[in-house]
Amino acid sequence: MHRLLASRRSFSPMLAILATASSFAACAPWELGEDEPPQVDDPSSVAIAAEPPPAISGGTLAVSKSAARAVAADPDRDRVWVVDLEGQRLIAEIALENGDEPGRVVEDGAGRFHVALRRGGAVVTIDADSGKIVGRRAVCPAPRGIAYDARTDALHVACLGGELMTLPAARGAATRHLQLDRDLRDVVVDGDRLLVSKFRSTELLTVNADGSVAERQKLPHFNLFGQEFAPTVAWRTVGLPSGGVAVVHQRALVAPVEVVEGGYSSGGCDGSIVHSTVTEVGAAGTTERPRISPALPSATLPVDLAVSADGASYAVVAAGRSEVLITTSATLNANAILDFGDGAGFNGEGTCVDAQQRVAVDGEPTAVAFARDAVIVQTREPAAIHVLGTPGISSNRVITLPGESRRDTGHEMFHRNESGPMACASCHPEGGEDGHTWVFNPIGPRRTQFMSGGILNTAPFHWDGDMSGIEAIMDEVFERRMGGVHQGPRRVNLFARWIDSLPAPPVSLVPDQNAVARGEALFHDKTVDCARCHAGAQLTNNESFDVGTGKAFQVPSLVRIGARAPFMHDGCAPTLRDRFTNPACGGGDLHGKTSHLGADQIDDLIAYLETL
Repeated sequence: MHRLLASRRSFSPMLAILATASSFAACAPWELGEDEPPQVDDPSSVAIAAEPPPAISGGTLAVSKSAARAVAADPDRDRVWVVDLEGQRLIAEIALENGDEPGRVVEDGAGRFHVALRRGGAVVTIDADSGKIVGRRAVCPAPRGIAYDARTDALHVACLGGELMTLPAARGAATRHLQLDRDLRDVVVDGDRLLVSKFRSTELLTVNADGSVAERQKLPHFNLFGQEFAPTVAWRTVGLPSGGVAVVHQRALVAPVEVVEGGYSSGGCDGSIVHSTVTEVGAAGTTERPRISPALPSATLPVDLAVSADGASYAVVAAGRSEVLITTSATLNANAILDFGDGAGFNGEGTCVDAQQRVAVDGEPTAVAFARDAVIVQTREPAAIHVLGTPGISSNRVITLPGESRRDTGHEMFHRNESGPMACASCHPEGGEDGHTWVFNPIGPRRTQFMSGGILNTAPFHWDGDMSGIEAIMDEVFERRMGGVHQGPRRVNLFARWIDSLPAPPVSLVPDQNAVARGEALFHDKTVDCARCHAGAQLTNNESFDVGTGKAFQVPSLVRIGARAPFMHDGCAPTLRDRFTNPACGGGDLHGKTSHLGADQIDDLIAYLETL
């Protein structure tokens, strides 16, 4: 069942959002769908998955060119489902290896489907007719985006570690390996070039046919009622029929956030410090800069985007509210202006445009696609494919998929907030961080912190080390600062259980292993003095020190530090090299004794850090 919600402009006060992006637990963790949020432990209000499910990544659905089939990757169950949309039935259930975590799906010219295995380090090829796996090829430790190039009959795979791999669609090993920036997300074939997105920074790289990077384009900032917002978290980038791409992403407040009792807020559409939007970037050969699109109110956690075949309609999954938002490119562009590169952006009225349709989906939607005039939605829990018909013309249908329930209260608390414009995952996407430096008044600038890899072992929390544990986070941040409802100890424990289950992302191999070995020796050398504070499984001693930055800050974990730019509590170091070579940012020799190291030694130290 689906409910069509009336279109509206919402300027309601923000009731519950991610409070401080420098923490890991400021969110809206009440059980959704209840008349009142529980204030005590109610056994009927919680669910515990036998194995904690992965964080939502979104974008795990593809519809065949004929619109007859849907192929859905299921990272919660390590399955791929092949569904007959015309017959409304499941054709095949394809089991993958445990922990593969399938993600993006693409169809090639021969009708085969290729699935990027986010933790399996491979691409699996599926014959949809037989429902069988016909190939599995290693590509990189953490494949993210995948695209089919009809000109060369090849696949392009973008990886978290910065690898951009090219391999034949049919079979065979990679034919090209480019090393770009870390944190790659999606790859789109646009004529003879590739457009590759970066997840947290929302940067778009243009890669020529010869593998050179022709352009780096950052999405524009946005001014709303006199407050500046910066682009963050490019959840999904898809190609447009006329060329270029559309990006569904978030924007985060740049202006100071007032730390007051009852909630952090801004003058935005929802009163929120984060909002969602869709930005279009022009086709090859055009000189047009990206259009600065209006904010989409209450599009909480926009994990996927689909574009209709004619490019006229957009569908966005708002996972935090269990909704699909359907609007048109014309509606967004009618309220957009060109980015002239001067930071002007929007100002005044007309900057918040609600979707023309909001469809409430029964379950937890994570992916969306168009099949001619129908909108196809995948839900992770319960596992199903929803076919949304045209209001007044066709009815909605649900194709139930088999498999065990993966409902988990901790997972829900992290991702969902039906009453507010933000969820925990808004600033901690996929259990990580958004790369944004917030300015909290009167606390100061604080860079969002990383959550994966065993966060509970790094207490006390926050850069200031002022939160002794998760209970303190819930009491001080969620309840006092945000005005949230008190949570019983069982629900808090389930929330902590799920967060602590988040694995660190796979790490890519550094080509020069000799440099890594030399860097490791430097790291543990007492004359450099890194390991005195960054030690143990989490690479932190959980203490606070003033390392030349003006006050004492908590020693951060270095787990997967190479993929977590910018660095330091205030994000002052865009790269690890800046951390070591800019004493005003990194603290100089009060923060490890590195001033005597030569440039080659700094390179070695960075090489080692990138393996952690």
